[in-house]
Amino acid sequence: MAYTHPPTRLSVLSTASQASVDHPSPTTGSTRFSLPSVPSINTASNKPGPAATRLNIYDRNLNKTRVAEVSASAFSFLFSEIVQYTQRRVSGINDLERRLNTLGYRIGMRVLELMAWRADSSSKNPKREIRFLPALMSIHTQVWKAVFGKPADAIEKSVENADEYMIIDNDPPIERHISVPRDMSQLSCSSFTAGIVEAVMDGLGFPARVTAHNTPTAQFPSRTTILIKLEQSVLDREELLK
Repeated sequence: MAYTHPPTRLSVLSTASQASVDHPSPTTGSTRFSLPSVPSINTASNKPGPAATRLNIYDRNLNKTRVAEVSASAFSFLFSEIVQYTQRRVSGINDLERRLNTLGYRIGMRVLELMAWRADSSSKNPKREIRFLPALMSIHTQVWKAVFGKPADAIEKSVENADEYMIIDNDPPIERHISVPRDMSQLSCSSFTAGIVEAVMDGLGFPARVTAHNTPTAQFPSRTTILIKLEQSVLDREELLK
């Protein structure tokens, strides 16, 4: 089948451009149909969306979060899961307390690093305690407030052993929602806190062995004693500094 005239073909040129094709002019160019341009995501003029402006936890200012609080229920649930997870992988109470102490030690190293950084950034003349008693007082107040939101209740010195000191907490926050079975009455979940204290002591230059002991009273059934047993090198240094 032959066509009398060439068949009409679709063109990407507009009618106005068709005339310019028939009569080309140096000042008149052909315009083509095009889809609306979509802005590129890489252009600098684009405004970042909500996901782009969301700060990562590592981007937060450490000084602005020093008074931040953590949900007590969330912390209790997390710590309960830690204890149960650890309990299924130990052979006895001593092993469980040792593992809780190890976990607390890792936290204590980070707590000391954070507190030292904040002290250096907020003070023109930061100082480091070289005597044991001022360092122990800072643990009793500053470390306890940084971790638990309140200072400990008391500091005591052993009357029998010169190398033993005790930090008393009448109501440990990590013990409030923990129910210890009767057959595990000797277990102290505050071994986690003892690990924190031991890490801070080591970091400050006062190596010691720190353990936790249940010392309940009628008024404070969850009362806990954090026992600090100093190494002989610390006592010798204290004698030289007198």
